[in-house]
Amino acid sequence: MKVSLSTLTLSILSCFAILAIQQAQAVPNPVAFVDEVRSENDLGQDNELPIDVQSATQSASTDTANPLDEHEPELYTTALENKTMLINCSALNQDIMRLACYDTLVHGETPAVIKTKRSIRLDETIWQTIKGKPQVVYQETTDPIFLMGNEKGMLTKKDAKQLEYAAKQFTPLSLSFDLDRNNTPLWSSRPHNPMYVLPIFMHGKPNRSPNTPSHEARQFTPNEFRAPELKFQVSVKVKAAEDLWGTDSDLWFGYTQQSHWQIFNGKNSRPFRVHDYQPEIFLTQPVYSDLPWDGKVRMIGMGAVHHSNGESAKLSRSWNRAYLMAGMEWKNLTVMPRIWGRIFKEGSGSQPDDNPDILDYYGYGDVRFLYQLENKSNISGTVRYNPRSGKGALQLDYVYPLGKGISGYFQIFQGYGQSLIDYNHEATSFGVGLMLNDWMGL
Repeated sequence: MKVSLSTLTLSILSCFAILAIQQAQAVPNPVAFVDEVRSENDLGQDNELPIDVQSATQSASTDTANPLDEHEPELYTTALENKTMLINCSALNQDIMRLACYDTLVHGETPAVIKTKRSIRLDETIWQTIKGKPQVVYQETTDPIFLMGNEKGMLTKKDAKQLEYAAKQFTPLSLSFDLDRNNTPLWSSRPHNPMYVLPIFMHGKPNRSPNTPSHEARQFTPNEFRAPELKFQVSVKVKAAEDLWGTDSDLWFGYTQQSHWQIFNGKNSRPFRVHDYQPEIFLTQPVYSDLPWDGKVRMIGMGAVHHSNGESAKLSRSWNRAYLMAGMEWKNLTVMPRIWGRIFKEGSGSQPDDNPDILDYYGYGDVRFLYQLENKSNISGTVRYNPRSGKGALQLDYVYPLGKGISGYFQIFQGYGQSLIDYNHEATSFGVGLMLNDWMGL
């Protein structure tokens, strides 16, 4: 199958352009400030305790950070001793903490790291509505944190503790959807779904005869569709509006493109086999409600997404769906369930529905999950299942950081719908490559 020059150019330019934006505006992962302290033999002449800030990168989502001993010296400094607090702030390698430090210096009041959004108490709001007294009940806000410093302008032990505590409040779910505060300006790009390239992606059972109830099969030879290929995905979202209706709701636009490239098929001009396009719009609302085993609901939302492959005739596939979603957390585990229904069903007269049975294979929702491991690595995945048809899919991902904004990435998929053209084809596939943004698995 050939691809037009315009499609190829657009895909490549989109990949590199969005990658450049993401590298510049990636949302940081939450990390703790203090990971290790030096022994008493390393104390300076002024009885200060130096800290290697650049190596202090222990994940704040875990409880493994070394506690600060109350009997240790009160003063903390970086390698740039005897400098002002401004220099001290610049040495903090975690964006949230650094901004809090700067805000304190500039404004002399509550730093931006503090929780500023009001979460709706979901359980109390529902209960009041049931009692016939409908009202929105908000969660109490966090007390302000002030970074006082000392007479030398250095951060004190108390400051360090406060920064570490504040950073732990900003979980992957919070940072992904601005649940605690508005982290970046409107219309600035940030990760949505993962942006990756898998130079080696293998199909265990290639679909060389794609068909639907409304379209006859299109046959491909083994030379036209080879099992190994390159798979990549670009995905971004922007916040279009924030704090809507006085409830701290945010409006987002998202775009995801997934492409399969027959790069090893030199005899057939290395064509793109398929592109999947998913523009979407959605609302998010911070909420709070306790769950069993020390869990909590952090977000509810709703949205709509268009999913198509841009093909025509026998290879055309498309559908639209509206969904409801929630975000839940249990320490290192984050879970995001969604339920959806098909809307604006296409097909009439001479233009039949491309895929009338797609819900049999995609089901009526999915569950995405993320489990954070040490060293910022994580295991994530997506589960889809339709109990009526007994069909679905499971995708597992493993991400290991290699450097700022880049990670090793392993993906395995089993079931239906690896791509839209394969929505009714069951197969097992896997790939190895690189994650190209600070995606956090949600």
